[in-house]
Amino acid sequence: MKVSSKTLVVTGAGGGVGRELVKELVKRNVKVAAIDVNEKALEETHQAVDNSKNVTLHKVDLTDYDAVAKAANEIIEKYGAVDGIINNAGIIQPFVHINDLDIKRIQLVMNVNFYGTLHMVKAFLPHLMQREQAHILNVSSMGGFLPVPGQVAYGASKAAVMLLSEGLYSELLHTDVNVTVVFPGGISTNIAKNSGIEDMDISAADEKTAKLLLTPNEAAVQIIEAMESNKCRVYIGKDSKLMNFLFKYMPKFALKTINKMLGDHMK
Repeated sequence: MKVSSKTLVVTGAGGGVGRELVKELVKRNVKVAAIDVNEKALEETHQAVDNSKNVTLHKVDLTDYDAVAKAANEIIEKYGAVDGIINNAGIIQPFVHINDLDIKRIQLVMNVNFYGTLHMVKAFLPHLMQREQAHILNVSSMGGFLPVPGQVAYGASKAAVMLLSEGLYSELLHTDVNVTVVFPGGISTNIAKNSGIEDMDISAADEKTAKLLLTPNEAAVQIIEAMESNKCRVYIGKDSKLMNFLFKYMPKFALKTINKMLGDHMK
């Protein structure tokens, strides 16, 4: 689905890739309903957009389905119609083994990453199915197809997003709603801080690893291109594409490689 002149909803719009998505979409003549749980961050996104009149702000806790459904109704009423949703919001976990990870943190990661995405789909899908053309894009992760030590709960939540997306693709195959799942590799954002992990800087990679990281803007542009391509699966970032290839054909080598790359983050 070409995004120009469309109305789209973006979650996690308060910073990082989400903010860049809003900025890039507005450049493409898109009206954007920006969703985030952080109202101050949403205001900062609004200020960063060149044509801010094309953006509305919606503070929503994605883990609360009633709140998501209410916001969906308000957004549809305001714009008259919505053409697509980009489920970008997500948080990571501390880099610790499952054995050492607090159960409440595991539940939070699953609630935001998986249930937040599911809530958005359930809230908007009935409306999207009435459109002549519509699109759902869900952001998974390289960790959604490649097990990463120290991010197992996060990976499980993103694997759930992958299966949800591909199941939706199958169920909606003969409708006018397209579904895309995107698998980004490393992105140089402050996701750790936004995940409530103040003492971890995952952007402080060594020089070799840093070259593989996408900037938030590069990621946003490629996510929009993924929506416009109407493909089911899209891998973005050199590391995601490389690890997808390695994990398919040399799984043990891929696991050893990712363990070596991220071992320094383990506590």
